[in-house]
Amino acid sequence: MIKFERVGLVARSGSEKVLDSLRRVQQLLQRQGVEVLMEDTVHNLLQDYAGPSYTQAQMADRCDLVIAVGGDGNILGAARCFAPHGVPILGVNRGRLGFLADISPADIDVSITQVLRGDYTTEEHFLLEGEVSVKGVKEVPCALNEVLIHSAQMPKMLEFDLFVDGTFVYNQHSDGLIVSSPTGSTAYSLSAGGPIMHPSLDAIALVPMFSHSLNSRPLVIPGNSEIKIVVGSHIGTNAKISFDSQLEFEIEPGESLLIRKKKQKLRLVHPPGHNFYGVCRSKLDWASRLGDA
Repeated sequence: MIKFERVGLVARSGSEKVLDSLRRVQQLLQRQGVEVLMEDTVHNLLQDYAGPSYTQAQMADRCDLVIAVGGDGNILGAARCFAPHGVPILGVNRGRLGFLADISPADIDVSITQVLRGDYTTEEHFLLEGEVSVKGVKEVPCALNEVLIHSAQMPKMLEFDLFVDGTFVYNQHSDGLIVSSPTGSTAYSLSAGGPIMHPSLDAIALVPMFSHSLNSRPLVIPGNSEIKIVVGSHIGTNAKISFDSQLEFEIEPGESLLIRKKKQKLRLVHPPGHNFYGVCRSKLDWASRLGDA
């Protein structure tokens, strides 16, 4: 019995590796009798596919499952569209690390068949949304990994005030601040010295970037907190706000950014045998380090 009957295919890259996996996934789905919905980008990549194509917004109202082929960046983009509609995402990894896209090319046939037949686990990941005004227009984009605020005139330092739930926390001079979800704790936040958090945690990490203070350390706060960052006017530097390094906005001195947890969550689908600690051992090379000790 097929658990998912209408499956969407999304991808961002046209590399030969991605194309090879896209064709294999498409052929597998068709052999299983699953209706395949192609994103516009995928339709253009698979030039021999003659069926209709859809935008991600159109797919969100039609799919039972979305398979994202590529790296984790592909899932980050898809999460912003499909999470609000409750459509789960399954990742096939053709990128470098693959913390989110965990099916290897060699396991496509076996793992996707297991998922289609209902043998899988589901993880819920919350997203962060940031409220920012650009030229008087309020924007509320979201991010799965992190929201980053940094100086718009690199390498110039940024001054800002941080508030959590209306309470002043600190004034800081630094290159910026990473506001990370648990999902993003193994991404940019990790590179900046932030803590690794299990995806199930209801917490947010605030990770300073090269702070002009020896006492500045990562801070983990409750997931339901509202974070307010006010750009200082003393230095007179504009700030850039980045959402998963895919969406970017600029704000001026004296303006603020509000960050909170998004109500709708992303549902990530994993084949049998997936566990977070196993992924960390594999991707962060923990196993070999233990073996060498």
